[in-house]
Amino acid sequence: MDTSASAGRAAAGQEYDASPYLPSRGGLTGLRRAAADCRGCPLFQDATQTVFGKGPARARLMLVGEQPGDQEDRQGEPFVGPAGQLLRRALDEAGLGDEDTYLTNAVKHFKFTAAPHGKRRIHKAPSLREMTACRPWLAEELRLVAPEVLVVLGGTAGKALLGSSFRVGEQRGVLLPMPALDGGEPGAGHGQLLATVHPSAVLRADDREAAFRGLVADLSVAATALE
Repeated sequence: MDTSASAGRAAAGQEYDASPYLPSRGGLTGLRRAAADCRGCPLFQDATQTVFGKGPARARLMLVGEQPGDQEDRQGEPFVGPAGQLLRRALDEAGLGDEDTYLTNAVKHFKFTAAPHGKRRIHKAPSLREMTACRPWLAEELRLVAPEVLVVLGGTAGKALLGSSFRVGEQRGVLLPMPALDGGEPGAGHGQLLATVHPSAVLRADDREAAFRGLVADLSVAATALE
């Protein structure tokens, strides 16, 4: 066993800052390629791979979730698991099924704990420090895509974009000024933001149908804004 290599891998990511890994050019393609080698926080150590955003470079609609799940980590694409399938059904019902959409997450590596028995990996919410470390990737995606409407899916994504005081229940379904991720004034840039629940919350809801209808209603607001 190469102990020096193991020690180097364990030390990587301790600065909790992805900024040094961002390329100076190359657009979304260059950004995605560079993110594959990100060591900006320790989450890369256990994840299978970086799961970067996917979609057209100038999509009018951009959706941001929390982090990749188990299936996303294995396949290397965002929203390909059960929550992603539910999200696509909700987008269809809200009239956004044909809309060019860019899908991404606030955190690009899967954070999990191993089940006591078996091989199942249990999702674990990223910390504020991990979200902050990964924020440069999200800020650059937002700058390059420049969507007309940015939909925030759940509390973690909302906090990554709007700060730690964000609460989905207080702001869901309402169009807000686009946040400034580069130190500028919110609303000074292009587009609007709309917050709603993460589709995984719908899957966990006691009344799943009512929760799904609520998600569709929120997404319908985004659809209206894009008309």
